Amino acid sequence: MSVENHDSGALVHDWAEHGPHRFEARPNPMLDDETLRDGLQSPSVTDPPVETKIEILHLIERLGIETANVGLPGAGPRQFDAVLRLCREIDQAKLRVRPNCAGRTLKVDIQPMADVMQRTGVPIEACVFIGSSPIRQYAEAWDIDHILRVSQEAVRFAVDEGLDVMYVTEDTVRSSPEHLRTLLTAAVDAGAKRLCLCDTVGAAVPTGVRNLVRWVHELLVELGVEDRVGIDWHGHRDRDFALANTIAAIEAGATRVHGTALGIGERVGNTPMESILLNLRLLGLRNDDLSCLPEYCETVAKAVDVPIPVNTPIVGRDAFRTATGVHAAAVVKAQKKGDEWLADRVYSGVPASWIGRGQEIEVGHMSGNSNVLHYLRARGLSDRPEVVEAVLAAAKRSKKVLSEDEVLEAVRAVKPATL
Repeated sequence: MSVENHDSGALVHDWAEHGPHRFEARPNPMLDDETLRDGLQSPSVTDPPVETKIEILHLIERLGIETANVGLPGAGPRQFDAVLRLCREIDQAKLRVRPNCAGRTLKVDIQPMADVMQRTGVPIEACVFIGSSPIRQYAEAWDIDHILRVSQEAVRFAVDEGLDVMYVTEDTVRSSPEHLRTLLTAAVDAGAKRLCLCDTVGAAVPTGVRNLVRWVHELLVELGVEDRVGIDWHGHRDRDFALANTIAAIEAGATRVHGTALGIGERVGNTPMESILLNLRLLGLRNDDLSCLPEYCETVAKAVDVPIPVNTPIVGRDAFRTATGVHAAAVVKAQKKGDEWLADRVYSGVPASWIGRGQEIEVGHMSGNSNVLHYLRARGLSDRPEVVEAVLAAAKRSKKVLSEDEVLEAVRAVKPATL
């Protein structure tokens, strides 16, 4: 039976759609890929050569991501050259993805962005950032007047250079509404087209994110610019709330959210882009082709020398594997019905087929006959009772899932006459 013939609502009850609190968000929130900027600020990654960055940029394009941060051109000659090459690739390959660059609220950081734009003809969004929270102000010996002054100067300078501006308040989630009102209003008045709210140290929880984003939206309504100034959300996962916070931000009105491949980034990282993409499709907010999602993550992992843990959601080796008897039996029963839609969902909250994978049944110490029968038949091996019994016995003796060689060894151990 095809997915079109299924009434998924009759098979899966979604508590997010039924009850006093319903998930509601405007469709098609934009995405900003920070892999080549914040991702490369991880203390454990290797900065890959520009040729590899170009390969990653093309994968970002294939995933339908609207914008990508291509680096900090003000950080030095190597970074400037990489940003220049990436922008030239966007132009020459006629990519749809639009570039942006990060920089402090200083002319010395903004001027290189303008130089790249002049040399390539590719419009660049300047993401100018400064800390806004009281704790950051205290540590830096700043006052609000200083932050306001350098912010206004930076935004106006960038606008005068022909750059679109996203004004970024670092540590927004721990900033006071009084200071945020002053800074965000000034940034809008100076010409900023987007405001980025940051959970810079991963301190936020979803309730706080909703309150913050809604408050900023109300401010934009009050200023009469809600139809021309967008709200971005940039999260980190120190408390492991990054994805939940990102979804909460979208629900509250953020029109673009940020992420990185595998969640790489400062400290323990950012919101994983693969999780954002998959969940927005599951929520019906986007409909991207995710078939290259494993390639995207594997390419980044290899490029930055960060291995993918086997239990990583969506793209980890174990994401769609099971060796448990009850789980395997349900998948096998669905497959026997000739129903791949059902088989892909009966024991999985994520359809493996969306990313070019399938449900995998292994044989281990928690397995039953269904596992063994499926495993043998899938490989064209004998499924006689004696063989099934021998393989299952080997699995029960093992402390881990059997490798294919170990299964074959158990099969060969059965007397040939009984095969």
